Amino acid sequence: MIQHAYQLAVADDAGLAAPPAVAEEHIAPCPRVSIQAFCDTVETAAAVQSAGEDRRLGKTHVKIQMGGITAAVEAYRTAPTPNVIVIEADNRADEILNGLDQLAEVCDAGTRVIVVGKVNDVTLYRELTRRGVSEYLIAPVGTIDIVRAVCGLYSAPDAKPVGRIIAVVGAKGGVGASTVAHNIAWAIGGDLALDSVVTDLDLAFGTAGLDYNQDPPQGIADAVFSPDRIDTAFMDRLLSKCTDHLSLLAAPATLDRVYDFGAEAFDAILDALRTSIPCVVLDVPHQWSGWTRRLLVSADDILIVAGPDLANLRNAKNMVDLLRASRPNDRPPFYCLNQVGVPKRPEITPADFAKALEDQPLAVIPFDPQLFGTAANNGQMIAEMSASHKTADMFRQLAQILTGRAEAKRTRGSLLSPLLAKLMKRSG
Repeated sequence: MIQHAYQLAVADDAGLAAPPAVAEEHIAPCPRVSIQAFCDTVETAAAVQSAGEDRRLGKTHVKIQMGGITAAVEAYRTAPTPNVIVIEADNRADEILNGLDQLAEVCDAGTRVIVVGKVNDVTLYRELTRRGVSEYLIAPVGTIDIVRAVCGLYSAPDAKPVGRIIAVVGAKGGVGASTVAHNIAWAIGGDLALDSVVTDLDLAFGTAGLDYNQDPPQGIADAVFSPDRIDTAFMDRLLSKCTDHLSLLAAPATLDRVYDFGAEAFDAILDALRTSIPCVVLDVPHQWSGWTRRLLVSADDILIVAGPDLANLRNAKNMVDLLRASRPNDRPPFYCLNQVGVPKRPEITPADFAKALEDQPLAVIPFDPQLFGTAANNGQMIAEMSASHKTADMFRQLAQILTGRAEAKRTRGSLLSPLLAKLMKRSG
């Protein structure tokens, strides 16, 4: 690979035309991913800028900064990393490796790294590969080199699907699971700047369109009732854009037909979405059928939303037990408590939930009818109404954990341990 890149660079310097095989090669378009480049030279920055304007990177979000690997390390000490980082390392091999070791300490799992350097050495390439670097390009690089390298990350035969599936489901009807799912998706798209789609799977009564103040003419029903048409391009046409990084696959929320599906009804839809979208949030309705069970079992991560009563406790435990048994090689399902602290209502404590489910709640969201009611009636998310509100911060933290951007605390201290302690003290 290094020798091939070096030969291309020599051809560019000599003013020679690229070989016909390279000029005519097919490069598959890149999915919706975020790309950040840290360059040392204006030439490389210009190549990345030009690549970002190429049709094959048309769905990506490209950001360019100067400063090389040092600037990248500093930037990601306080910010989540994107899907792809392009690093220009205009220095010696040992300095490149030292810089990458520092970057690894602040880099999120799953981020892919492309390095552009001047050192043409097989030993360096092997060390970079051992450290998990996806691609190494010899400078100077051209536009097509960057396009090929980025697109190649997602079009190789052994490339993993880009999309992460997060399923949110209520342990009981009316516990606010849809509201939690929608606010988490908003945080993923807004605060994490991760391209995402929220999929409303309650086709008859879904509220995602209302919550995001959207009334798209098409949605998931057009896909599930036309399985022979499903591909990436078709799914793109069904998406309604909510923000720069968040799209909605809405439910029709009409009763002019019944929505009885087979267990595999949504498989093709999710396969098409995850090939091009980094994060897909499923708003799963509270029902138990072949397709809901299949969606939950096959998701990358699951969040069960429960209210603080006995029926929720029983249902949540049944779901957790089944999903743990069905997914022995995956992370156990998470759960959170919602609508906690209703005045004069007897409630089961978070401590009792933790004991029964053998796990701490990921979050304890307090009952706040004024805040949530106003947001629902205005078609807004909590963060839109008050970005600094503690509940908005809860959704941001949930988004970080469910996307793998933060480590979940499965010990006595949950994300909201001060609030949890206060609730336990009040109920004690």
